[in-house]
Amino acid sequence: MAMPQTSTPVVTAEQVRSFTADGFVVVDGLLTDEELDRYGTLVADAVADRQAGDDRSLAEKSRYEQSFQQCMNLWEDHPGVRPLTFHPRIGEAAARLLQVDAVRLWHDQALFKEAGGRLTDAHQDQPYWPIAETTTVTAWIPFDGSTMDNGAMGYVPGSHQIGLRRFVNIFFGDTPDLLAEPELEGAEPRYVEVPRGSIAFHHGLTAHLARPNVTGTTRRVHTMIYFADGCTRGSRFQHFAVDRPGLAVGDRIDSPVTPIAWPRPDGDLPPTPEA
Repeated sequence: MAMPQTSTPVVTAEQVRSFTADGFVVVDGLLTDEELDRYGTLVADAVADRQAGDDRSLAEKSRYEQSFQQCMNLWEDHPGVRPLTFHPRIGEAAARLLQVDAVRLWHDQALFKEAGGRLTDAHQDQPYWPIAETTTVTAWIPFDGSTMDNGAMGYVPGSHQIGLRRFVNIFFGDTPDLLAEPELEGAEPRYVEVPRGSIAFHHGLTAHLARPNVTGTTRRVHTMIYFADGCTRGSRFQHFAVDRPGLAVGDRIDSPVTPIAWPRPDGDLPPTPEA
């Protein structure tokens, strides 16, 4: 089935080929400077709202929290963020990279790596999600750009195609080294600086990690996770995206919690789902 066409392609054929082969790609020009300024402030305000009352120093936080401040589903309770999470050009880019007709939002999240924040341990995203199919992609938006010093992402090229699907517990205790798995023997991550105004996309099975933030400022990132419309719940593994609407294993993931992100009519934004 052919995807809807637009007059100006948001991704090139070469970018689609690169994403298919490597499992990640950086796309320029999806957001304007004005949008980056506006949404950067709105997401930062939302993170501050979610983190209000948490006066712990970085050293007092868990290893996971020292990697980044994670605030999920900002689109639901911070309406100013909603147009970014459902930005049509970003959603279209995700669909075209996956080569599907439509994508849904799994969830959005801010990932702010504080000044002095530790590295983000190597992992794959897909094992955290009870989605049977693997047509998934994350859009990673660094509002100020990412550098080797402030927490640039590193991706293992082609790791999404080798059949590796490991759950790595990056949340508690000592984290096993995904890069030591036999399937990744000899593989080296490719660290990618993302200039301000560009967006990095990576496949749900791409092994990735991030460098520590050795600068004096927070690395401000907002992400959206997309999956192809028509995907189904693959396991009983708990996740709010399928548990809130009461979906059973094998059910199509189709509810107000995971609305269509692209295509949507111009200016149309989904309503806040019921709790």
